[in-house]
Formats: sequence, C-alpha cells, structure tokens
Amino acid sequence: MISPVAMFVYNRVDNTQKTIEHLLRNTLAAETDLFVFSDGGKDEKSWKAVNEVRAHLHKVQKDIEANGALKSMTIIERPENIYLERNITEGIAQIFENHDRIIVLEDDICTSPYYLQYMNDAFDLYKDEPRVMHVAGFTNLDLSTLTSNLSPLTFNLSPLNSNLSTLPFYFTPHMSGWGWGTWRDRWQKHFVHYQTREAALEGMTAADQDAIQYGGVFPCLKSLDKRPIPWDICWELAIYKAGGLCLTPGRTMVRNIGLKNGTHFKSFDILQRYEFDREPSQEPLALTKIPNPQKDEAIERLFAEAITDWGIRYTPLGKFIRFFYKLFTGK
Repeated sequence: MISPVAMFVYNRVDNTQKTIEHLLRNTLAAETDLFVFSDGGKDEKSWKAVNEVRAHLHKVQKDIEANGALKSMTIIERPENIYLERNITEGIAQIFENHDRIIVLEDDICTSPYYLQYMNDAFDLYKDEPRVMHVAGFTNLDLSTLTSNLSPLTFNLSPLNSNLSTLPFYFTPHMSGWGWGTWRDRWQKHFVHYQTREAALEGMTAADQDAIQYGGVFPCLKSLDKRPIPWDICWELAIYKAGGLCLTPGRTMVRNIGLKNGTHFKSFDILQRYEFDREPSQEPLALTKIPNPQKDEAIERLFAEAITDWGIRYTPLGKFIRFFYKLFTGK
C-alpha cells in the first residue's frame, strides 16, 4: 500500500515548484496519489500570489495526466484564507476519510529521491507498533558525520555498534514537522488542536515541561502563546503525553528551503545560519523492524546540543546585534 501525499501551499510559487519537482524525482512517485491543499488569500495582493500558485498547480496537473509522473494529482482550492493550521489539520482529516496513513509536505520541503520509499517502508514496518506515532523525514542531526566514542546504543540490535555514524535511523520523543507522516489510528486517537495554553499543559508537571523542552534549550512551549496555536506543538505534546516515539533518519531525507520566508520561521544570512540546513540524502535508507523501540540518551544529548538557539549559529555581526538586543530587551 503506497501512502498518499498531502501537500499544503499558500503564496510561494517558486518554493512550490521546487517541492513538486523534487517529489516527482522520487522512485515511488508514479505509484503515489498527491493531494494539494491551496489556502486562499487574505487580501488583493496575497490573492494574486495564490492565483499564481494555482495556475502553476493546474499546469503540473495537466502534465502529470499526460506523462504519468504521479498516479494522480488532486487540487483542493480553499475559497478563503483559513490559515496554515486549519489548512493542515482539516486536510489531514480529509485524507484520513479514505486512507489509513499519510505523508505531509508543506510548500518548501525538497525531498530525497528515496524519501517516498523510506516513508512507506516505515509505515509498513511499524504499522503494528502503536508507540511509534510519527515518521520524520528530517533530522536536526547528521549521524553520518559523527565519529563518536559514546557507549553503545540500546536498540536491541546485534551486534551493538558504538559508532553513531553507522546508525541509519533512531527513535526520539521529538517530532519534526518537515516532511513527516503518521497513521490514522494514532492521529485520530491522540491529536488535539488546543485553543489555550492551559488546556495544552493540563496534566503535565513542571518536570514534564522541562523534559519536553530539553532543559530549556528547546523552548517549544512558547508556541502555545500564539493564536492560533501551531499544529506542530499540539502534535509534539500528544506524542509526549502518550509516551510515543518518532522514527527519525540518521541523515535528513528532506531539506527546508523556506526558512527565510516561512510562516513560522524567518532568517537573514548576514546575521545567522541554520546549522541543520543540509542537502537531503541521495541514497536509500535501509529500515529494519526493531523490537521494543526506545529512545536513547546519547541521541537525546546530541539533539539538545543541535537545537540550542533553534539550531541558529550567529555570524560575528549577528552576535554583536544579538548582544545589544538581549541587553535592552532582557530577552
């Protein structure tokens, strides 16, 4: 069974074009159904950009019907702007009306040629392991570059290998929303789109809040003060509260090309760079079924280090400006 792909787009035609181009290069593209959810504009200017995106989507759809690059392509055009969170959560619900698994891409996620194969293999291998709730295409780490002397990871593998650079995938409580997927039973059972911070944190102790934020270096709970609350922090909390795990590649299978102009991210090259902005792997990822999957503390320590300051590494000018910003704002 090949999972459908749900792609969520708004007003960035260049990013949308690149995302689709990379998707079409996947080894399983011709067997995959693509559903594109296009959000509506907020005003005259944004509607112009939205219509440009939609014109491109319809052109691609005609090309696909002619060349069979995908099994099918369906375009869902929102008549008004319902914002990113509703577009995604309602789109996922629509896909789950007829499918029991889903791959989710936003309009700025360029995939490896083997991304679809990786995702579908993961769905098949772990469909009967409800504790595995999420399959990530992205990793903040790049285990292939590590030469670690850390103690062996406890994955019930034989023989155990103490070199993290040979680990093709791992499990973590932390989800990544850049090119991800899940199963219908897990999403419908656990996902709640919280409306208030108080509701989201109900039942969580101070220790829980510290743990999910990796001791404060990953201040994800600040997102609960946004309106609407982003869908991804709600899913992160759902996984944590359920004691769930996320299957994550040892080397990223996707690249986010929208960090400079996304809904939730902004970046300026002159001031900063993202340490985890890497090209996706160009090789297939061999997955295996691991009995009783667990998180590993060695991986968790590496993640906490990588995600410090959201993975941003400042240039000398950025450090200078940031020093005075923190001095005057107290942030």
